[in-house]
Amino acid sequence: MTEKLYLYDSYLKSIDSVLTGKNGNVLTFDRTIFYPTGGGQPSDRGKISCNGNSYEITDVRKNGDEVEHIVSGMPDLENGEKVHMEIDWNSRYMHMRFHTAIHIIDAAVRRMNRPGILITGSQIYDDHARVDFDFESFDSAMASEIIGEANRIVSSNTDVRIREIGRDEALQIPELARTEPGKRLIQSLEKVRIIEIVGVDMQADGGTHVAKTSEVGKIMLRKIQSKGRRNKRMEIYLD
Repeated sequence: MTEKLYLYDSYLKSIDSVLTGKNGNVLTFDRTIFYPTGGGQPSDRGKISCNGNSYEITDVRKNGDEVEHIVSGMPDLENGEKVHMEIDWNSRYMHMRFHTAIHIIDAAVRRMNRPGILITGSQIYDDHARVDFDFESFDSAMASEIIGEANRIVSSNTDVRIREIGRDEALQIPELARTEPGKRLIQSLEKVRIIEIVGVDMQADGGTHVAKTSEVGKIMLRKIQSKGRRNKRMEIYLD
């Protein structure tokens, strides 16, 4: 099983690790800082180095309890060898900022006390992110109101904390998971990872995040789209 260090410290940029499995250009290690694609967040990119050679990590994915790292080319590595891992920090940090921004937008919607607005999904890209809503009358004025409230949270410079709690405790916290699949996932876990924007929002989440809301930067509205009668989409970027 891969030890997933990104779950505990989003700011780790490099570590030493040991190769535990190799299948062509798919590698596994005893521990990793590389985030695998999941939860709307893209995987990290970066490189590993060993014996004077360097290999680019082009994709990362989960496979059960293992994290698989896909490298460019065919690496000349053997199980048990020590490698040095480095993530593309600029890309990772942008993903962290966007991920926290999405949680802030969710919190902003709830603060506005607009019954019936549900966030149904999100996706992070390198230069923008999207948030999907279930709400019939969503328009540019409402989107601007959400962004305004979100930026008030950003400017509060509030702590963003990562911690783990037990399943039973997690099940007692209302709206810790806000989708049915998320609720079922909590029921299957012994420990639940929590992202808490202190005094603002708390969610079960497996992604990487900044430590202070101010690190997000100003959230800017890119565009809104109607994807159906109740399916609305808002795209954001960060200034």
